[in-house]
Amino acid sequence: MDLDIARALRRQGIDVTTTIEARLRTKSDADQWEYVQQSERVIVTHDADFLRLSAKNPSHPGVAYCRMGSRSLGEMIRSLMLIYEILTPDEMRGRVEYL
Repeated sequence: MDLDIARALRRQGIDVTTTIEARLRTKSDADQWEYVQQSERVIVTHDADFLRLSAKNPSHPGVAYCRMGSRSLGEMIRSLMLIYEILTPDEMRGRVEYL
C-alpha cells in the first residue's frame, strides 16, 4: 500500500504499521501473514494471496482488500477510516472487508 495511506491514518490517530517499518518488505506472504497473526493487526493489501490465506484461517485479525488501481488514495483512506470507526477489533476478526 501507498505510504500516504499510513500517514493519513496516523493523522487520524489510528495505529498503523507498514511492511517497511516491520522489516517485512522483502519477506514472503507466509512471513507477513505470521506477523499479522502474532501482532493481532488487520492487514491492508492489494495482494489477493492474503484472501486465500484468510480463507484457510478464519480466526485471523482481519483483512482489508483493495484490487490494485480500483480506488483512489482518498477513497481508500476514507474506506479504512470508516472500517476503523464502525468495527471493533473483535468484529473485524475473521472478516474480509473489500474496499
